[in-house]
Amino acid sequence: MKAVLGDSKIPKRWYNILPDLPEPLAPPLDPETDEPMKPEKLLRIFAEELVKQEMSTERYVEIPRKVRELYAKIGRPTPLFRATNLEKTLGTPARIYFKYEGATVTGSHKINTALAQAYYAKEQGIEKLITETGAGQWGTALSLAGALLGLKVRVYMARASYFQKPYRKTIMRLYGAEIYPSPSDRTEIGRKFLAEDPNHPGGLGIAISEAIEDVLRDEKARYALGSVLNHVLMHQTVIGLEAMEQMKEFEEPDVIVGCVGGGSNFAGLAYPFVRDLLSGKADYEFIAVEPKAAPSMTRGVYKYDFGDSGGYTPKMKMYTLGHTYYVPQIHAGGLRYHGLAPTLSVLINHGIVKPVAYHQNEVFQAAELFAKTEGIIPAPESAHAVKGVIDRALKAKEEGREEVILFTLSGHGLLDLKGYEDYLDGKLEDYEPEQFPAMEE
Repeated sequence: MKAVLGDSKIPKRWYNILPDLPEPLAPPLDPETDEPMKPEKLLRIFAEELVKQEMSTERYVEIPRKVRELYAKIGRPTPLFRATNLEKTLGTPARIYFKYEGATVTGSHKINTALAQAYYAKEQGIEKLITETGAGQWGTALSLAGALLGLKVRVYMARASYFQKPYRKTIMRLYGAEIYPSPSDRTEIGRKFLAEDPNHPGGLGIAISEAIEDVLRDEKARYALGSVLNHVLMHQTVIGLEAMEQMKEFEEPDVIVGCVGGGSNFAGLAYPFVRDLLSGKADYEFIAVEPKAAPSMTRGVYKYDFGDSGGYTPKMKMYTLGHTYYVPQIHAGGLRYHGLAPTLSVLINHGIVKPVAYHQNEVFQAAELFAKTEGIIPAPESAHAVKGVIDRALKAKEEGREEVILFTLSGHGLLDLKGYEDYLDGKLEDYEPEQFPAMEE
């Protein structure tokens, strides 16, 4: 069972959650003064239109026609499936549906914001976009967006993933991008981390610092971010807006589930449904799933912190483990982040979104079951959502309760087979911090 929409059903507007949040979003702080950040200072880092969108209080932002055309080119609208074989294997009365972002040509949801960011950069006359990537999904997406729109792209890829997932590098190179393992010897902050540990596994926080430092050396370059900030999450709401249309062919969901690193994938599906909950039009439950190795939602501190490891970014109020947290080398590279999107942090703080955390071995076990029943090998990041869905469906079975569960399968795992090989060979390690820097600050 699946629902497929035609090109004419690609959303014409993104949904901006800022005006609907249960409290105003705390302003980002200038790292030099600790005063609210002036938008003008962000213009040297981001494309101008993205800064406007970040601060916008308009509930909806029009998607440019060119971006909608590119969405159609890369596979939007994406299909929505019912996981009937998984339901039968679990013996659950719950009905499980998933929005499959792995059907895009780059294999994940990341292309939704990559195309938008590249479009606005091109319109402004910017020549190069510089970014970070964890597992490589975001770097791959921005590399293609740059190729389609005629922009140069440079990617700093978390060192552990750079060597664990070599074919992501190959794809980025085919699209014309430069890729460097992070920490690298190209930046001051990269050399600092390498001096401390020549085998440093890196992480999204360090890669962000390197990308920003690099951007500030080139007037014609701007930074593109794959998650966390509001404009990025807003671009991803095409997922949830499409899913709302597709679920009309089936039934209304009760529970919405997604994995979380910075928050863009979860927000993409959930935020349009959160809108209806906050307005009183519907009643949903939201479950956000993270790794126990980077448990910002379940164990983090809600406070102001840097979004990167080097302290270059504005300080944001969010759930954080501390920007100096040394994230272990789990295979879900896209979830190896110390912080969380500020908008999602507000929703968690108000109890609207409920977080849960898992170890990577139990996550891969869930992914194996999903592969055997539904035929799709999930990315390790998406596998966290699969684990959350299975647990919820089994709970419904124990309670003898019918329930409709909707989740995002945000990427395929066909380039993550080293992680699956390690899992099948019993070589995966589980990590969980006893202490983390935000506890001590």
